[in-house]
Amino acid sequence: MIQTFSSTIRRKEMDAVLTCMVDEKIGPGELNTRFIQTLKEQIGCDGAVAFRSPTIALSYALRALNLEKGSQIMVSALAPAWQYKAIEDLGYEVLVLDVCEETGLVTADIVRDGMVKGGRLLLLHETNGILPELDKIVELGVPLIEDISQSYGAVFKESSISETSATDVKNNLRKAGSFGFFSIMGLEEFDTITGGGGAVLIAPLRKEWIVLKKYTDLAPKTDILPDINSALAWIQLKEFLRNEEARKKFFSVFQRSILSGKNKTFVREPDEGSTIWSFPVVLNGNYKDAKQYANKKDVEIRQAYSESVISILSDEQSSNFKCAKSLYLRTVLFPLYPRLGSETATKIAKVLGTLP
Repeated sequence: MIQTFSSTIRRKEMDAVLTCMVDEKIGPGELNTRFIQTLKEQIGCDGAVAFRSPTIALSYALRALNLEKGSQIMVSALAPAWQYKAIEDLGYEVLVLDVCEETGLVTADIVRDGMVKGGRLLLLHETNGILPELDKIVELGVPLIEDISQSYGAVFKESSISETSATDVKNNLRKAGSFGFFSIMGLEEFDTITGGGGAVLIAPLRKEWIVLKKYTDLAPKTDILPDINSALAWIQLKEFLRNEEARKKFFSVFQRSILSGKNKTFVREPDEGSTIWSFPVVLNGNYKDAKQYANKKDVEIRQAYSESVISILSDEQSSNFKCAKSLYLRTVLFPLYPRLGSETATKIAKVLGTLP
């Protein structure tokens, strides 16, 4: 059976972790610093801190923003469920937003409606590696925290942009993670960059980093990502371009195959405009039939949003988000990872083209 997800961990990653264990330096230390330095160089941010979980990272971001307790924080109905739970646990209210059916993401119009309802901040998960209309969302003036756990490496092309440290002015390109006051990059098991757990809180610009640093400098060691996780994340970061190149090759094959069938995938920007996190398929039929068919062909598929915000809402609550509810029921993930191999990818492509 071809599994939906498979680790991208290779010998280099294993060697880094084993070396860390042999040196008996597994707590927060040198490798955490090395990982952060590499991340800063790659994305061009002013500062970043690696924490033990996305929830801890979010708590420091909200502290630095000085958002009043009880304020409403907007999240997509298809964002990870941890966001909903973390916001409530941190003393804020959650305002869930519907999504656009073509992308599975919130739009500027949807966010504007949320602001009218009292939304004070947007926690924006860039699901499936696809970037929303970030320029239009930024123009709304709502404080923004990006979640680039699935979109690390993606870029957004603007017609006109202000110069920032994370901007390629010549080509009018801005990297995912450079639009918000802060950005969170998860390092969990199935995130684009994994450390086996944890998250990085990124401050794109110096002004925000100065404020954030006042809090993170006082963070207890129990909040900071240990070196054993940092070692894995560091090598993953260095191998990102090679892994992404392999994912894009397979994505192109799958995209051609699905065009000949009854189903579709999400609209996304070509080339570097999006990150290839997985291969989502929006079914024309139902999940049960698709899963049975794929299983017979030795391909495992999973529901794309089984651990999303909408999955923990009641039926009455979820009925308010028609597009998100429809995508929740009909979207699946097909295997797509660097270690697939051409023969396996061809087999998956055939299933995509004939899927009921």
